[in-house]
Amino acid sequence: MSPDGSIAPSTLSLKDLPWQIHWDRDECALCGQCTAVCPVNAIELGVHRKRIVQSPIGLDDAPSNVYQVYYGIRQKTDPAYACVGCAMCNLVCPNGCIIPCRSDEADKLRYHVNRGGQPRRRGGRRNVPGGVLDQIKFVRISMLTDPALDAGRHEFEVRTLLGRVLPPEENLRLLRKQGWIPPVREIYPLMIGAMSFGALSPNMWEGLQMGVGYLNEELGMPVRICTGEGGCPPRLLRSRFIKYVILQIASGYFGWDEIIRAIPEMKEDPCAIEIKYGQGAKPGDGGLLMWHKVNKLIAAIRGVPQGVSLPSPPTHQTKYSIEEAVAKMIQSMYMAWDFRVPVYPKISGTTTATSVLNNLTRNPYAAALAIDGEDGGTGAAYNVSMDHMGHPIASNLRDCYLNLVKVGMQNEIPLFAGGGIGKTGNLAANAAALIMLGASGVQIGKYIMQAAAGCLGSESDRCNICNVGLCPKGITSQDPRLYRRLAPEQVAERVVDVFLSFDTELKKILAPLGRSTSLPIGMSDAIGVNDKGVAERLQIRYVV
Repeated sequence: MSPDGSIAPSTLSLKDLPWQIHWDRDECALCGQCTAVCPVNAIELGVHRKRIVQSPIGLDDAPSNVYQVYYGIRQKTDPAYACVGCAMCNLVCPNGCIIPCRSDEADKLRYHVNRGGQPRRRGGRRNVPGGVLDQIKFVRISMLTDPALDAGRHEFEVRTLLGRVLPPEENLRLLRKQGWIPPVREIYPLMIGAMSFGALSPNMWEGLQMGVGYLNEELGMPVRICTGEGGCPPRLLRSRFIKYVILQIASGYFGWDEIIRAIPEMKEDPCAIEIKYGQGAKPGDGGLLMWHKVNKLIAAIRGVPQGVSLPSPPTHQTKYSIEEAVAKMIQSMYMAWDFRVPVYPKISGTTTATSVLNNLTRNPYAAALAIDGEDGGTGAAYNVSMDHMGHPIASNLRDCYLNLVKVGMQNEIPLFAGGGIGKTGNLAANAAALIMLGASGVQIGKYIMQAAAGCLGSESDRCNICNVGLCPKGITSQDPRLYRRLAPEQVAERVVDVFLSFDTELKKILAPLGRSTSLPIGMSDAIGVNDKGVAERLQIRYVV
């Protein structure tokens, strides 16, 4: 309401908000913990005036009104401070007297959030259940022809290759001509995808790195993690743990000055170099690290002023076309590490993916191709980009794999798929389905945030404020008051749990196929789907 008492177009009532805070005044101790922990300042302690009607003692006396003043919780109705439903207030309340509840009708806040001519941005990505990956079944169960294995007693080699696997005669030719053959890494087929030091909080990023280090050093699982755009802390570059890391270079070249300076001091080579052309969760839109998150450390690593928004710039001229990219970017990255480190591009899922792949097949320096589908996503983008742009990963990956089959190179260039894997919790099943559709490995991002750190975002628009640095769990915030809520050691422990459980479930799927020494990459005769259109599109069995 405006100062003169009139009702403005942007005036809302609590009924109009998607989340309404229910508060029990009788149980409240007025400790103020709920207001202190609220990331969006949706509630405040206020002074209220309450009217109490006192009944008369005698029959001749009239009822009287008594006014009392008390302190209590008040919810703000300004859209800028609308409750996001994270329920942090309920987590810290000693008496459990406050909780946000979803409105009983479709909210009207969506018509009030676009202020100053700026469309709405939010974190997260749609995770609507019922996708193609969840419909795929594993229908080939070996019995007499190929005896099935016991998932609990047999040894499995759950490994995949990252790098160009040339035929022996081609390797010999390169060795004689150039004294070099393409480097290849043996890694675990489940990778932690690109989430930058900046998009994630320091504690979250450190917890992921600690978990990956433990998996490699203690459990012997060669799990790899990608840094995302923007570089990484200098101490990681100069440590032996860099060999478990895939360094990403993107259109902004953020953080690469620090990386190049660190090369002479590196104790180990990184696992690989990923050149990012696009992101599946916001294709064509690119990443955006808002100024809320650009603190002193991130500004120093990226070589930019503190407190400025950092959108991923348009594609650099050196990456104007895939031909130039292969000739300039990939080979220059190879030369930086004296041709010891695999280099590969990452693209958004798109109908032009096969064109990119065809160009990569003609150059032995291209180590792999990573394709990022439309689902999933951990960063910030415009709603219109997240909801109306992109390509599903299953059909895009299948097209690329079948294209490699046509030219007889399906075992030469590995394909890595990402985007919405495990979005309904079926991580191992989704990953196995993509592997049988042609992927050599899969990448996860949002799943690891949800499983390892307890992300609160949901499709009912709960939380989803990753983009403004107000994450109530401290996962995507650069504010010390928020990210100190997250213990890196506990994140690392949960990362290890995720990979161990995934390993068990994947073996349960591989065992009936009789596969223990290699992944069933492209083994599409082992999967089926009860949707005829999907079966025809993916060229797999139609089962009912």
